[in-house]
Amino acid sequence: MTPRAVAAMAAVALILVTAPLRGQADSTMAQDGLYDRPFIGSLSSTSIGGYVEGNTNYFVEDGVSEGFSMELRRFNIFLFSQISQRIRFLAELEFEHGTEEIALETALVDFELSPGFVLRAGVILPPLGFFNQNHDSPRWDFVERPLVATEIIPSTLSEVGGGAYGRIAFGDLRLSYDAYLTNGLAEGVVGNEFGRTHIPSGKGEEQFAEDNNGSPAVSARVAVRVPGLGELGISHYGGYYNTYGAEGVRIDESRWLAISALDFGASVGPTVVRAEVAYASIDVPSSLAELFGDKQWGGHLDIVVPVWHPRMLGYESAVVSAALRIEKVDYNVGSFSSTGEPIRDDVTALVPGVSFRPTSGTVFRANYRYHWARDFAGNPTVRTAGFQLGLATYF
Repeated sequence: MTPRAVAAMAAVALILVTAPLRGQADSTMAQDGLYDRPFIGSLSSTSIGGYVEGNTNYFVEDGVSEGFSMELRRFNIFLFSQISQRIRFLAELEFEHGTEEIALETALVDFELSPGFVLRAGVILPPLGFFNQNHDSPRWDFVERPLVATEIIPSTLSEVGGGAYGRIAFGDLRLSYDAYLTNGLAEGVVGNEFGRTHIPSGKGEEQFAEDNNGSPAVSARVAVRVPGLGELGISHYGGYYNTYGAEGVRIDESRWLAISALDFGASVGPTVVRAEVAYASIDVPSSLAELFGDKQWGGHLDIVVPVWHPRMLGYESAVVSAALRIEKVDYNVGSFSSTGEPIRDDVTALVPGVSFRPTSGTVFRANYRYHWARDFAGNPTVRTAGFQLGLATYF
């Protein structure tokens, strides 16, 4: 290379280094990349919050008790950012039982074209029933989540996908809708440690990366709210849950899972009533017929009645409420073909309780839970009863 060529290259390099910066690509050095992010320097548009939930338990099962125990059940962190006038971001990170389970429950982006049509994508909560999208512990006056919402509807159900939602007004009547495509549930619905059809076991971290069968699940909910009466919602979730192909080769029959739910919530004077019923239909291999249920259902009814508004310690809106929950789930609906006798694999529970809310976002709960369970073979009913004390609060 000639001296003239070297000098020319040096001049070009000097010009590139010292020239005025033009455009975004030239505005920072590579070293600055970690801090060249839009949320830094505009913290007023980002919010952080969460909730914590803890409780104590003392249960006796057929006269036998494991004694008294305490647990920090959940510690959840929320992140929210109003990115622009029409774009917002929301995320929820859950730490369950300390750090025994860490899960990303939501991480979604909303793009609002209008109140009646909002696009949503990311890690979302499929709109199956009421509870799955409204599961925060401080909102509920019971320590345990409803059985139907955890055993038939596998709340909290988080899946990767996208779709749209919106609200439309017709006078005083409000109509809302949600519709999404997501990766769906997986093999564990049937192949699991419980020895029964267990829909929650179909959840898995791998579903956040890819669909196990390449066929997305479909979920949708439509609800009508009438002022003074309440809200009625109907929802459905359906998709193939098993891996039926590998590298273009068919290895199994495709098996469909469908869950339909009806939910209702209303205020009758000061009394709050909420109910949810769900029915699941699962395509089970013929070799497992009757042993694994192909139909399941469950439901709950909650009634919460304010009974006292104490003015104490500076809390002007404190309320003490009496609560009652009635619930049941049946994991195997049907009868034995050989005898005609009903298949028994169900749980029924009755939960009276008292709650105290010094503020709307904090609740102290005392529940007495009595439930009885019957196994697949119809053996004598197993009865369990116990007391639970709990605390949950937003922060």
